[in-house]
Amino acid sequence: MERAKQAFAKVPEVTLTFWIIKIAATTLGETGGDALSMSMNLGYLISTLIFAAVFIVAVTMQVRANRFHPVYYWTTIIATTTVGTTLADFADRSLGIGYAGGSIILLALLLVSLVLWHRVTGSVSISTIVSPKAEAFYWLTIMFSQTLGTALGDWTADSAGFGYLGAGLIFGGLLLIVVAAHYFTGVSRTLLFWSAFILTRPLGAVVGDFLDKPLANGGLAMNRYSASVALVTFIVVCASLFRQRPAQVAH
Repeated sequence: MERAKQAFAKVPEVTLTFWIIKIAATTLGETGGDALSMSMNLGYLISTLIFAAVFIVAVTMQVRANRFHPVYYWTTIIATTTVGTTLADFADRSLGIGYAGGSIILLALLLVSLVLWHRVTGSVSISTIVSPKAEAFYWLTIMFSQTLGTALGDWTADSAGFGYLGAGLIFGGLLLIVVAAHYFTGVSRTLLFWSAFILTRPLGAVVGDFLDKPLANGGLAMNRYSASVALVTFIVVCASLFRQRPAQVAH
């Protein structure tokens, strides 16, 4: 039991602060990913390889830790958003799969990850992450959800023609429905958690695009480096002022 508590202590309690930081992290993933691939002209593939290396280091530190460490956890989350951004852009644009095709493929991978996780451990609830195997599924699922969110956000804003503000309202509205379901229905909390987790990524993607894309394309044309630094600062301040506790193990 002590080992289980230590393993689970690495996952933060899901509170309002958690979701605020998560949305900021996903927005950072978009501005940070675009900063390397576009502003620095490294391209999607090279940027993906760089961010993938950062993710491998971050997730290794996170998995090896014996307790919840905010720096390790949120660094890993941010790494999944940045590599998810450039990986989705590479698949959708460089490989020519397209936003719709990319979204469908990534949704399938996400569902496969969740199904395998459930088959192997018996649950996909974060309250049952008590082993390295479950944590590995946790981060794999997060990686797929972050990458899917980028493709889905671009698909809604660009291909579907809703624009960044319209797409932001759509995903924001869907998140409000999830929140309402949490407070007013008996829908599975695990289902609602993963629904919200997935939806925050396209919301962050369209907000990030709205901040840094040219005015002619419906964006605010903000400097990607400045926007990324501002988001990192915001995340650090939130994590410092509103200290998160590790979640509790389900008995």
